[in-house]
Amino acid sequence: MKRFLICALIILLKITSVTSAQTVTLDYYFNHETHKTASGVQRFHYMWTDQQNTGFSIWGDIFKKNSLKLDTLDKAPTLANLHKSDIYIIVDPDTQKETASPNYIENRNIEQIAAWVKAGGVLVMMANDSANVELPHFNNLAAKFGLHFNDDLPNHVIDDKHFKDGEVTYMDNAIFKSNPKIFLKDVCSISLNNPAAKAVFKSADGAVVIAATIKYGKGTVFAVGDPWLYNEYVNGRLPSVYQNDIAANELTIWLKKQVIKK
Repeated sequence: MKRFLICALIILLKITSVTSAQTVTLDYYFNHETHKTASGVQRFHYMWTDQQNTGFSIWGDIFKKNSLKLDTLDKAPTLANLHKSDIYIIVDPDTQKETASPNYIENRNIEQIAAWVKAGGVLVMMANDSANVELPHFNNLAAKFGLHFNDDLPNHVIDDKHFKDGEVTYMDNAIFKSNPKIFLKDVCSISLNNPAAKAVFKSADGAVVIAATIKYGKGTVFAVGDPWLYNEYVNGRLPSVYQNDIAANELTIWLKKQVIKK
């Protein structure tokens, strides 16, 4: 009987740990790029399942190692659709150059996302250089939190002989506690239009903000001017001196800590 109770307790603990695991949801609605392959038109770019340079599989594994569950959302975000999500990542919304009929971030989406964050959700906004991201509608969402992605190109890296131009200047190490040496190239800067917003790091020359955080109601927003943590740069092709993989882990830990226990 005693052995039976111990086994039952172990099973219960396993079930509890699974059901209580926090969920990180990656947007597949505003970013839904496709390309033609030998087998037809296929979805690609910033996907958990993409193990090529263009994917987020490495960051996905880091989330899983930190006991988070991965999910995706390929429909418009609503309070109902985000109900089971603790962290929601929107990366590089599509332009017409990337998708024939992109799903733009409309006011109805903004109200739903903002309400979800206000109730305790953790939102990650990852832009890109302005030539490769749909900034106008993305900025309508950013404005809700007192942020603005600018049409500029700090940390412009000409070639592999100029990696140093893609380094950052830390402003606040609350997230990246080990001060990892990180690299982001060809990004957009962020204007902080709310005094409550905090710069996390600036461009290599220290001139502009390229990552920031802000609290919104019970929730949190982390914004960065680049997709940054996709496979190519974690640490797919970087010189060993750069530690984007460590940064990815430290950001993951910080994001998890921002989640409000339900």
